[in-house]
Amino acid sequence: MKKIMHKAAAAALLALLASCDSFLSKEPIAELGADTYFTNEKSLQLYADGFLQEMMPSAETLFRGDCWSDLVATRNSTDYLTVPWSSSRQTGWSYSNWYDLFNVNYFLKHMYEVSGVREETLKHYEGVARFWRAWFYYDKVRTFGAVPWYDQPIDAEDDEALYKGRDSREYVMRKVLEDLDFACTYCSTAAAYTQSAQIDKWKALAFKSRVCLFEGTYRKYHTVDPSTGQPWQSDESETWLHACADACEELMDEGPYSLVNTQAGVRTQYRSLFISEELNRQEIIWGREYSTSLGIYHTATWVFTSPTQSRWSMTRALADMYLNLDGTRFTSAAGHDKLAFTEETEGRDYRMMQSIVTPGYMKEVAGEKVHTAPDMSVSLTGYQLIKWCFDDDLHSGTRSNNSLSILRYAEVLLNYAEAMAELNGGILEPAVWERTIKPLRERAGVVGTQPQTADPYLASYYKVQSKDLLEIRRERAVELLLENLRYDDLMRWHEGELTKRVWQGIYIPAVGVPIDLNGDGQNDLCVVNGNAESENGVYYIDLRDGSYTLTEGTSGLLQYNLDRIWEDKMYLRPIPRTATGINPALGQNYGWTD
Repeated sequence: MKKIMHKAAAAALLALLASCDSFLSKEPIAELGADTYFTNEKSLQLYADGFLQEMMPSAETLFRGDCWSDLVATRNSTDYLTVPWSSSRQTGWSYSNWYDLFNVNYFLKHMYEVSGVREETLKHYEGVARFWRAWFYYDKVRTFGAVPWYDQPIDAEDDEALYKGRDSREYVMRKVLEDLDFACTYCSTAAAYTQSAQIDKWKALAFKSRVCLFEGTYRKYHTVDPSTGQPWQSDESETWLHACADACEELMDEGPYSLVNTQAGVRTQYRSLFISEELNRQEIIWGREYSTSLGIYHTATWVFTSPTQSRWSMTRALADMYLNLDGTRFTSAAGHDKLAFTEETEGRDYRMMQSIVTPGYMKEVAGEKVHTAPDMSVSLTGYQLIKWCFDDDLHSGTRSNNSLSILRYAEVLLNYAEAMAELNGGILEPAVWERTIKPLRERAGVVGTQPQTADPYLASYYKVQSKDLLEIRRERAVELLLENLRYDDLMRWHEGELTKRVWQGIYIPAVGVPIDLNGDGQNDLCVVNGNAESENGVYYIDLRDGSYTLTEGTSGLLQYNLDRIWEDKMYLRPIPRTATGINPALGQNYGWTD
């Protein structure tokens, strides 16, 4: 009976997939016939636009992704890290989760039935489709590891395909690389694609660099395949790292992108990339655009500034990673961990003041600029995030119109630096440093000299000890904050344990003593242990409720207590029980037993 029901569901699925959903046609392609639908270049474009509509990451995904990480505190962390997980809780393997893949494969099977279209154009659209297939499988492999590889539409009667087991991670990712290589070779560089959200050669190269860096470092730092618990079938780490470096070099040498960087804009230009309605295509390779005139909004400002949301905040771990403007390490100074917030933020990497509220921050309220301190009602740690937020009360609701980047040239530079260092025994050649890390730091007002010794703070934070790899990791942390990359970085570096770190914040000199967070002469925060006289404008944290502690009892770093869970098996999600129940050939990822 189960098999019959499965085939019926598969048949229904295929009919739906063949329709290309509602975003392309009111009439299902299954009824029209592929030879009727794929008639000209316009039909190819419409179908490819459907991939963009259905598969492009959402705004929520882009700005909320770092809630999984060690560097962002949030009151409501993901359940995966806070409650015991199991295959019965896991989703992501239902028919709807495979629709996009089957749509891509349907397109690839039938697109060449079109007539009167130039070969160059056909190759471009094949490249676009293969980009999206690589995108789909990259997500699946990051989540589940080994998965079944499909490069053809599945017939409802094809039991072998419907009930096949998972292909090895090595096999699937080699196929992903083939798809990306094709996309990088044949996708167009015409302005119609590069000046829009549509896929082009440069987007394909940037994404290839991300995928290849992920897989290359994953294979290096994970000594066994997490899907099987056994050694990798072959040592391919360097192959992937070389592919990453090659993609970066091609984009850096031939692409039209560069860092937004002027001497006059050193205090503002970084953040301007994230609060502008129009994508700055000098640096942003791919992004989602929003518009007041078109009435297209997202909720980022509201999420990061509303007390009713999760009180997103930077953690002390990241705050300590920002360098001083002269290039020295903040954590090397004696007593750095006991500085007042006003002192702690002085003379630091200008990306800090462009990522969190620091003294001097101005917010427009009722049309007037107001000197504004960190709002502890929306921040757990005192490091209030502003990277994706507007500086006014007009966007405090759900009407944010700033565009959101997906792929940025800065990431390409960092991918290149890391791949080259990993390929060179952890050493980054000065010429590569000069081309990658140095300009990123100088854009933020920081002296870009390559350090000669490893930073003890970073060396204690991560498992690696290479001075250059540590600096690259510092740079990824501060440059790519809140860009949905940090959790993947931890996974590929085998640093999942960092998700369990206690979230620490600003320094509190004493219980019961109000403090001024921005130096305007008005107190803003007071940590108490019991009842205290209320002072107007002061936010009170009472240690008795158990949410907070101080590292030294009655003084020290503010600590928000949210117990999170981590085990080695969690580098991959379990295969959902609903899937293994239908198809036992899928098996289960190593360490997951239910």
